[in-house]
Amino acid sequence: MAEDNRTPYEVVVIGSGPGGYVAAIRAAQLGLKTVLVEKDPQPGGTCLHWGCIPTKAMLHTAGLLEEARGGAKYGVAVSDVRLDLTALHAWKESVVQKNAKGVEFLLKKNGVETVRGFGRLAGRGTVEVTPGNGAPVRRLSTRHVILATGSTVKGLPGIDPDGKTIITSDEALHLKTVPKSLIILGAGAVGVEFASVWSRFGSEVTLVELLGRMLPIEDEEISSELERAFRKRKIAVHTNARVEGLRKTDSGLEITARQGEKTLTLAGDLLLVAAGRKPRTEGIGLEGTGVILEKGMVKVDGFMRTGEPGVYAIGDIVPTPLLAHVASHEGILAAEHIAGRAVQPIDYDQTPGCTYCDPEVASIGLTEAEARRRGFDVRVGKFPFAALGKAAILGATEGFAKIVSEARYDQLLGVHMIGPHVTDLIAEAAVALRLESTVEELFHTIHPHPSLSEVIMEAALTNHARPIHIFLEAAKARGAAQPGAGGRA
Repeated sequence: MAEDNRTPYEVVVIGSGPGGYVAAIRAAQLGLKTVLVEKDPQPGGTCLHWGCIPTKAMLHTAGLLEEARGGAKYGVAVSDVRLDLTALHAWKESVVQKNAKGVEFLLKKNGVETVRGFGRLAGRGTVEVTPGNGAPVRRLSTRHVILATGSTVKGLPGIDPDGKTIITSDEALHLKTVPKSLIILGAGAVGVEFASVWSRFGSEVTLVELLGRMLPIEDEEISSELERAFRKRKIAVHTNARVEGLRKTDSGLEITARQGEKTLTLAGDLLLVAAGRKPRTEGIGLEGTGVILEKGMVKVDGFMRTGEPGVYAIGDIVPTPLLAHVASHEGILAAEHIAGRAVQPIDYDQTPGCTYCDPEVASIGLTEAEARRRGFDVRVGKFPFAALGKAAILGATEGFAKIVSEARYDQLLGVHMIGPHVTDLIAEAAVALRLESTVEELFHTIHPHPSLSEVIMEAALTNHARPIHIFLEAAKARGAAQPGAGGRA
């Protein structure tokens, strides 16, 4: 075993996903001697190599394919429109590699040392790194450790992926052919995104969800609108469905599921298990430390400190939203706290959530149901994309924006959207919540015309029962405004 006899590091970060590499860069920027431990050949973690980036690359291709097929409507006639999966995978990989090399460049330029191998706690102030190439184990001396080991795909009892007929999101990224039929277990973000991809690529897609609606963490009206849009796209959706049996057949597989009093029998070429993710905490040396696990997650305080002195934890292993941008902010918070900066805990109510399905879904803040549960006097305003000139130009008129506010002080509580480019539009709502904006301030902010951003301004106006570009009956003025006929010129 190789001992590190040099001056101890100030910070050792284990894991180089969007939480770990950001934490390492920020720590180095603050003058802390920092080393990043990563078991894989390149930095970036699941997000860059198996999640956020490659899936969105595939969604972009799916969108282009759909636009090309319908181009004649806009005066662009395209013949022989077809999917080239080989070219798609090559382009997707080039995007991943460009980003990975960019992260490597940033780590180097910021003075972060990188050590390859599997890192684990090995006593107070010590991290043990086991290289994967048979080289000697190395022990790093450090004052602080940031655990950023991320997550892995979560399976379902009795359903064991084999990488061929029963696959996970990892295999779904690299399929060489388009399956004729695809069953997806789970209608969360992963499930609905892959449903959007493979249905546009030509698969007959069926979604099976245990809970009562798609995207169950979103506002209920958003879930209902997404289900309507999926059915319109010929994607079958079965909610409140519990899988009870699975058998492989000559042509693929067959599952049975209980849906209330009814039994569903569904056949497909492939089964994609999209049941979410689980924290990667095994083997990282938590035994015998003050680190506490609750339901498999590492317990932390508002500054990301665990129960073990000098050890912090961030990202998918802590009980906060499993999102890349959350992990990055937690990494910055941990690094700045270690450096002695004056920092404030993260307000997780202000976390934007984005699902890149078709149509897109984005939200921030409280849902209508949660706002009522917390005792707010709730006011709601909705505005449809169908009433926007820019949406009509794009041929993307599905969906709406919904603003949830508190009636007495006009406090903005939440913004929920489904429709074109809402994963970009949500940033305005994030700033508004951060700055404690009122709804009135939102609609007094001049929005450009024609633009999709007008949907937020118009939803804010509707929240105050004073819409311009839809008709709203006076009797509905203070309720959940339902848009009538109208349009934005």
